[in-house]
Amino acid sequence: MNILPTIHIKDLAGVLQNIADSRPKTRYLVAVDDSQNTLEDVVKIISTDLGTGKVKHITKEETLLKKDVKQSDFDMLLVNLRMDGVYIKENMNIRWIAETGLKENITDVIKEYKQTRGLLPMRACVLGPPASGKTSIVQALCKQYKLHHIKINDVIREAIEMLEKSAARVDSDENEDDDGKAQEDHELLETIMENKEANNGRIDDQYIIPFFRDKLHSMPCQNQGFILDGYPKTMEQAKELFAVDDEDEQEENSKMPVFDKNIMPEVIISLNCTDEFLKDRVMNLPESVVAGTHNTEDGLQRRLQEFRVLNEEDTTVLNYFDELEFHPENIDVSKETDPKNQNIVEQIVKIMGEPRNYGPTADEVEEMDRIKAEKRLKKEQEEKDEIERKEAEEKAETIKRQTEWTNRLEEVKRQEQEVLENQSIPLRNYLMKHVMPTLTQGLIDCCKVRPDDAIDYLAEYLFRNNPQID
Repeated sequence: MNILPTIHIKDLAGVLQNIADSRPKTRYLVAVDDSQNTLEDVVKIISTDLGTGKVKHITKEETLLKKDVKQSDFDMLLVNLRMDGVYIKENMNIRWIAETGLKENITDVIKEYKQTRGLLPMRACVLGPPASGKTSIVQALCKQYKLHHIKINDVIREAIEMLEKSAARVDSDENEDDDGKAQEDHELLETIMENKEANNGRIDDQYIIPFFRDKLHSMPCQNQGFILDGYPKTMEQAKELFAVDDEDEQEENSKMPVFDKNIMPEVIISLNCTDEFLKDRVMNLPESVVAGTHNTEDGLQRRLQEFRVLNEEDTTVLNYFDELEFHPENIDVSKETDPKNQNIVEQIVKIMGEPRNYGPTADEVEEMDRIKAEKRLKKEQEEKDEIERKEAEEKAETIKRQTEWTNRLEEVKRQEQEVLENQSIPLRNYLMKHVMPTLTQGLIDCCKVRPDDAIDYLAEYLFRNNPQID
């Protein structure tokens, strides 16, 4: 196994400070802590305190095939150096932060890492009446913020599975080094099963609340954060769930009730709506969705009555959070028409603020970039199509207007011509009756006489022969 020499950055800064204050005679110094941790030790402790604790061993060939592992990274993973910082320990005055190494100080290193980079877990709680959309809203929020969805049924199922797995070792050889843990879990499991049978399938809070506390104190929830889905339901449940193990933590002069800061939600959301709205919503659900759930007519009515009873007095779970200065945000869901409650989710996102998780992975970034590029191209194409459509419509409208204008102009000309022709009829009749006969006869006489000035002759003729009109 390859040994990785390590040193905390602040301890390295202390070494540099000593060198700046008093320049050593030697030209080379080895600045490392006292640990002799292997790569497996480092990976395992990080996995234990930040993940599931599992470690996967892969070969060098498999490592080289991974596209996200560069050659320089691969070379560093193969480092095998056993070093001792003798000089700095004997000749330098250093206030060590992690003298014993990363493995023994992993808790402080993780805490420092989170605080420095703002990677603090987000904790929230969504409460509301049955069928108000809590689960779908929490699912959407957990997907966006990468948080753990804490549902009472999942917590109980996981806890029972762990107890069954532990209790199964009671009669096995593995139980010899278990210090009685398997026997205790076996007895607890039997007690819970008896309690469940006595309560018609329900389990008392004295067993459920420890399950919740263990879940919320687990590494995934403490590192990434969580959202509680509809729990706790009562003030008593909230007090027990968020109580601290050590009562000495409460300040003597403080009147504020003590609570566990590591699992207390920072954001409390209360969904509000009327019973009639919830009944109408459930009635409109498909039969396939309602089947096998509590959202039948009788089941919903019973659950609504239980919820209203628990939330009528001043001793509700919302009052508990109010007393601790975690003021719930009330959201009216009765105006929501989207089945996915997208508008409600957006309101809660504004309340919770920006994510504080570890960010997307390289594959997720690539996928988001791809989706963003597709949306951008789609939007550009839609805008282009819209511009072309508008231009085509404008062109068609212009041609239509030009045609209409031409037709109207021709119609106006035709009408004007008809008007002129109609207006000329009386004059034409007058000329044909009173002027043209005399003028015709004058022209005939002019042709016979052939005068020197035909115009004067014709004028004198018209004056002499002008018919008298009454």
